[in-house]
Amino acid sequence: MKRVIGMFVIGFVFAGGVACAGMETVSQPFETPSGSMAGEHNREGIEQYNQSRWGVAMAHFMEALKVDPKSAEAHYNLALTMDKIEEHKVAAEHFKHAFDLGKDNSQIQNSDILKNHLKAGKPRMGY
Repeated sequence: MKRVIGMFVIGFVFAGGVACAGMETVSQPFETPSGSMAGEHNREGIEQYNQSRWGVAMAHFMEALKVDPKSAEAHYNLALTMDKIEEHKVAAEHFKHAFDLGKDNSQIQNSDILKNHLKAGKPRMGY
């Protein structure tokens, strides 16, 4: 009986490992290009994001967007933060802005979390 239970546990752990293998790795926020007007707030937002201080990070990314509404990186970083607090519709909106504005940023264009949000729902535009 112990052997059967042990085999079941091993099978369960293995199956869980295989299932998790397809899940996305942790996404990290991106720096703005040097000279960006949004740089200071974006950097501070990244620091707060890395400390899991979602509200403070969100405030900094929003300030970065006030300074430079066309910052693909600030939109992307705000979207990551919104995802962390499970505001997926808002995250999808900012991922869409990041995708549209960041055509020259391959990290944004190839982001799995961005693609998953855009596939999951059609974001309403405007914020």
